[in-house]
Amino acid sequence: MNRLGRSAVEVSALSFGAAAIGNLYTEVGEEQAHEAVEAAWQRGIRYFDTAPHYGLGLSERRLGAALRDRPRDRYTVSTKVGRRLEPTDGTGDDLAGGFAVPATHRRVWDFSADGIRRTLESSLERLGLDRVDVVYLHDPDEHAEAAFREGYPALEKLRSEGVVGAIGAGMNQAEMLTRFVRDTDVDVVLCAGRYTLLDQSALADLLPAAHERGTSVVIGGAFNSGLLANPEPGARYNYTVAPSELVDRALRLKSVADRHGTTLRAAALAFCAAHPAVASVLVGARSAHEVRDCAHQFAARMPAAFWQDLRAKGLLPTEAPVPGEAPKEPS
Repeated sequence: MNRLGRSAVEVSALSFGAAAIGNLYTEVGEEQAHEAVEAAWQRGIRYFDTAPHYGLGLSERRLGAALRDRPRDRYTVSTKVGRRLEPTDGTGDDLAGGFAVPATHRRVWDFSADGIRRTLESSLERLGLDRVDVVYLHDPDEHAEAAFREGYPALEKLRSEGVVGAIGAGMNQAEMLTRFVRDTDVDVVLCAGRYTLLDQSALADLLPAAHERGTSVVIGGAFNSGLLANPEPGARYNYTVAPSELVDRALRLKSVADRHGTTLRAAALAFCAAHPAVASVLVGARSAHEVRDCAHQFAARMPAAFWQDLRAKGLLPTEAPVPGEAPKEPS
């Protein structure tokens, strides 16, 4: 288990992202969702991440139900604030929002102190918990002023009151997360899709800053929405269909992995975990089979020659640390 920043909250090195069991893109049955969480537990995963945004609350309800009989002091749960759910009389589905669920609610951006407390209270009700361990400001990209002026101070107050153990921000970019690391006292940031075998943009500023400040980083999107799990035409990259040049690059990465007797999935997870600022690698899974495969790949030993080969072929920058290697000082 790894501690988040200077907090007392600990997370497993591999963690479970619960967006998929909130019916991300397509439906997931109740039993299948429960089995996915159960498989994560059986594989030693003790950190579970969710959000109101995921399936308009469905992910939180399912995750809470699946963990209900587990000892509360044996696992860590994070959720997010900034998108408040309001009931609606509308019909139809939420596929435009990315989730195959009825459009029973609408999302309202709200980084105010009152909005954050109300959102967190609703999350606790759906989860069936009296507390969560970590709360992230969720995707404040277009709401930076409100997030820094109101949202962050509200989280800091919740932490000082002991309502939550650790606070941070979760985004699909590295730039604003770097600002959180440098300008606030967050314990952790969740960076999705910006430190992978296909995108190392977090390596320029975010990861060095976090390492220097003692702020933890959780890496999400290790497979960049699927392309690094199964590179083929039509695969998703950062939530949309991958462009052909990235498919070609992913296939080259896979070819090197095949040649060294390993898998691209194992390499993708190992790469994310190798930076010393990274406390956990968050994987989204929609079935027990996917969970077990991720745990198996995460535990695989990567041959050193594989990383050397990637660098020699220009598929990995030399400054990116790999398993067993310390990060290089920036020039």
